[in-house]
Amino acid sequence: MTTPRTLPPVLLAVVLIALALSGLQPHDRTTWLMETCWVIVGVPVLIAVRKRFPLSPLLCCLLAAHALVLIVGGHYTYAEVPVGHWVQNALNLSRNPYDRFGHLLQGFVPAILVRELLVRTSPLRGSGWLAPLTVCACLAFSAFFEMIEWWAALAGGEAADAFLATQGDQWDTQWDMACALLGAVVSLLLLSRLHDRQLARLGAGATRTA
Repeated sequence: MTTPRTLPPVLLAVVLIALALSGLQPHDRTTWLMETCWVIVGVPVLIAVRKRFPLSPLLCCLLAAHALVLIVGGHYTYAEVPVGHWVQNALNLSRNPYDRFGHLLQGFVPAILVRELLVRTSPLRGSGWLAPLTVCACLAFSAFFEMIEWWAALAGGEAADAFLATQGDQWDTQWDMACALLGAVVSLLLLSRLHDRQLARLGAGATRTA
């Protein structure tokens, strides 16, 4: 049974094993690298700051879950993830929805990351501005990610199609950002109280749930 002390190493091991396995014969090597670069860069950063800035257990679990989603999407490409095809067939959808799920998490997980950083490092702890600014930060990141996809399309042309995963939808960018926005709002509504309790144990609790 894991404890708050052992949870991060266990999650790290799971993510690293999944990353290594996903790199074995991925659908497209370039797409795998572009999708998993967030994990490849993020893991060393988190290890480097773990003692000075230990994360809440909730955030650790969310980051690990998001990393696994990115890793799976990188291995298969988002348009070809098998579980997405299963959902597509079961619900008679016009496209593989794994990409939508990924962008939902792109708001859901960063919302808690941004909230934790703001609560612990800024005067916004307990402020009524905490939630709105957290959502704005998540939406800004989503917009920046869409710009990255645009730059990838300009640089790679048709070779970037697997990374873009638009699946023929001309409104894919707008849908992606809407999913991130929804994910951020839902995350704050569902997890803020739990997050506050865990932050309090770290000595950085919010004085008012936001």
